[in-house]
Amino acid sequence: MAIRVMDLVSGVSLNCFHFKNPKGHQKSRDFSIRCSVPLSSSHGAATIDLGERPWKVSDARLVLEDGSIWRAKSFGASGTQVGEVVFNTSLTGYQEILTDPSYAGQFVLMTNPHIGNTGVNFDDEEARECFLAGLVIRSLSISTSNWRCKQTLGDYLTERNIMGIYDVDTRAITRRLREDGSLIGVLSTEKSKSDDELLEMSRSWDIVGVDLISGVSCKSPYEWVNRTSLEWEFKSGGHSSETFHVVAYDFGIKSNILRRLASYGCKITVVPSTWAATETLKLKPDGVLFSNGPGDPSAVPYAVETVKQLLGKVPVFGICMGHQLLGQALGGKTFKMKFGHHGGNHPVRNFRDDRVEISAQNHNYAVDPASLPEGVEVTHINLNDGSCAGLAFPKLKIMSLQYHPEASPGPHDSDSVFGDFIEMMKQEKRNS
Repeated sequence: MAIRVMDLVSGVSLNCFHFKNPKGHQKSRDFSIRCSVPLSSSHGAATIDLGERPWKVSDARLVLEDGSIWRAKSFGASGTQVGEVVFNTSLTGYQEILTDPSYAGQFVLMTNPHIGNTGVNFDDEEARECFLAGLVIRSLSISTSNWRCKQTLGDYLTERNIMGIYDVDTRAITRRLREDGSLIGVLSTEKSKSDDELLEMSRSWDIVGVDLISGVSCKSPYEWVNRTSLEWEFKSGGHSSETFHVVAYDFGIKSNILRRLASYGCKITVVPSTWAATETLKLKPDGVLFSNGPGDPSAVPYAVETVKQLLGKVPVFGICMGHQLLGQALGGKTFKMKFGHHGGNHPVRNFRDDRVEISAQNHNYAVDPASLPEGVEVTHINLNDGSCAGLAFPKLKIMSLQYHPEASPGPHDSDSVFGDFIEMMKQEKRNS
């Protein structure tokens, strides 16, 4: 193949390609493809009228607090948004990630490069709306192919006023986050804002110490009854013959936590994050769940106080944020991790069952086990970094996990922990 450059009157060079017949191929012929551009004349001079480009060009910027600027193409909503950038290593389940309230205040960068190919449907949502600040991906699928698809990812984000960008080097950004830790960033499609203005915005905003729970929690109590549907049920064996009343504190609870509890035979009352402990005790629950949620546990002392008032009075189970609040309520300390755990492939060692579970995780804070009082047992550790992934304190009827046993998305290795909670409530009933 030979390449020839043609010089036009306008001064623009275009490539032409000449394909040569390979030796020995007698039946094929030489042929040429000539590239041409329509010319228009203006005041006697030849100019090229390219018109509107048939492809999308970079129209968005992600400016990080370290001064780096990443050009990208936008989809979803337009405007300017600030948030903490974290990366998620899940290969599937982007819709469940989008609707996980624990991502409030954060830009989620997907390390899986191809996103949007299955579209979205309305059965996989984990909350009533999207709470994350934005979505960062490498490649946006130009088409959808799934029998459950109801809408494209771009249209879904536009309707929910969530910004997204693509055609950006997500691998390079991920390496930067791993080396430097989570960074504050500003995502903008507004040409009127300079790079310096966006950089100043990123450096003047902080997620630490901000109460994000109050913005994602329900406003009034409600009953939850839906179980995991039969077509998606994976638990072997029958449900408990007993029914247990569980009060679930909504710090940003995912729907699948409630579905799994209901599938194990629980009657569930969901209450707001500010619900008083005295009101919970009036309901005479068999157990209390402290749910997952976004942000810094130290920013919600009211929630820690509620947990303290319920310890020892009823069996409790904490998940993610609930685990961290239990750690603080017991007198322990929590700390912000370098870049957190976000993904559906984290190995965890379960000391009680002496096995390794692959888990779904989403948190930027962890409990310092060395700060916990005597009697508190570390039941699980994350095998990637050795951080505390589970606690138990039988004396006060406490159990907790730092990760998501309900997955969605993710593996089901840890689903049996809901059965452990049932057993703890059974034991309490027998002893009372």
